[in-house]
Amino acid sequence: MEQEHNSPKHKKKRLGFKITIGVILLLIVGAGVYGFSVYNSVASTLKQTHVPLNRSESERRVVDLTKKDPISILLLGVDQREGDRGRPDSLIVLTINPADKSVKLASVPRDTHTEIIGKGTKDKINHSYTYGGIDMTIKTVESFLDIPIDYFLEVNMEGFKDIVDAVGGITVNNTLDFTYERIDFPVGPLQLNGEKALSYSRMRDLDPKGDTGRQERQRKIIQAIIKEGASTKTLANYGNILGAIGKNVKTNLTFDEIKVIQANYKEARHHLEQFQINGSGKEIKGVYYYFVPEAERTELSKTLKEHLTIE
Repeated sequence: MEQEHNSPKHKKKRLGFKITIGVILLLIVGAGVYGFSVYNSVASTLKQTHVPLNRSESERRVVDLTKKDPISILLLGVDQREGDRGRPDSLIVLTINPADKSVKLASVPRDTHTEIIGKGTKDKINHSYTYGGIDMTIKTVESFLDIPIDYFLEVNMEGFKDIVDAVGGITVNNTLDFTYERIDFPVGPLQLNGEKALSYSRMRDLDPKGDTGRQERQRKIIQAIIKEGASTKTLANYGNILGAIGKNVKTNLTFDEIKVIQANYKEARHHLEQFQINGSGKEIKGVYYYFVPEAERTELSKTLKEHLTIE
């Protein structure tokens, strides 16, 4: 299990605390500039994005954000097509511990072979979304990592380009020269509009790192959106940004919860660790799966449990 600690070398790759609530929080960060009007607009947008989880009382873990309890959040980038529920291209688990001011981020390969909770079979972990939506996906990720998932943030990758365009485009530092969907992506700083950013985030087969490389590019895009979205010039266009978020983002976080997280958890950005799960790929009957050794899974589970202060 590879770890990446904060250092000056990796400053440009830091996801920081803002990743915790993704593209939504960028509006809250700048709300003070525009005052009450923006505050009400954000609150109204979050009513559109709010989707509660279908859980029984016994399945819910009680966390007190006002007391700064450690929390976990599942980030999903879902590739949705017309007439199809779709499946996540990106699954990222974050745990945030405000007591020791730290965030741990674990990327779960979408092809990971595991039990699909509620389906009674083993399959790729991202197929849990196709079978049972966000509820089955969260239960499957909880089972795989043996930790509770408190919140989720889901972004429709097809509509992701609307969010990129709403913030006026983004800049990323590209480290792999490739052409995908008839678009050239040379090495170096790239100016991307929404369409190009979507293609940049989707390519996998041309990357020597495979899905790991794609996950890295997706994290770069999210970081770039946060950077652009938090700027004063972009916030002047907050109406279009809110419109894009309202159409393309789903979360069980409420506006009140986001406000408390912003107030009580933001210092966690000072120490970020990234984890990439090591395993090996194998085809079974022509279908590719990613197999994670039990020792690798157990080690990551133990690390995240300790961060969440779960015995």
